[in-house]
Amino acid sequence: MTSSAFHRTIVLPAPVCEQAARHLEHAVQKAIDGAATPWRAFRSADGDDFAFSVPVVEQAAGCLLVLAAESAQSLRPSALRALISVALHLRDAAEAVRRPTLTGGAW
Repeated sequence: MTSSAFHRTIVLPAPVCEQAARHLEHAVQKAIDGAATPWRAFRSADGDDFAFSVPVVEQAAGCLLVLAAESAQSLRPSALRALISVALHLRDAAEAVRRPTLTGGAW
């Protein structure tokens, strides 16, 4: 398997980006390591461009999962579910891009 010279990107739905930006802002406020870079990326996304590099999406997902773990005792269950849902959506999107494409050919 070879790696490509270009950075792969993920296009995310606007509501996911908006929720991620809000949650990442809380992660930055709680000084979660690595949250500032994805927060700036998601915050600067606009109505026409919701494409992010895979590493940024992976970093955002990780930061949100850390935030969920650190905030589990203080958040309402519905808010915690929303936070985890966004984190898992980001993680799943990044994993889908990284997963090799299977061909229909015979082995």
